[in-house]
Amino acid sequence: MGKKFLLNIFYNLGIILSLFGIVWCYQNGKYLPAAFLVGTACALIYFKIQLMKQIRKTFKEKGQD
Repeated sequence: MGKKFLLNIFYNLGIILSLFGIVWCYQNGKYLPAAFLVGTACALIYFKIQLMKQIRKTFKEKGQD
């Protein structure tokens, strides 16, 4: 379970850094790297949602024992 929490922290940091990178790219007119960062942020959000579903399922299974 500890690995999942560390993975969640990694996803959160990745999303935050992607958002900062997107803002920086748009302010400096760098649109291609901004598009890459948007895709990266979307992928990390998707993986985070899947991870949260797994964590909820694990907690529900432990609660039924």
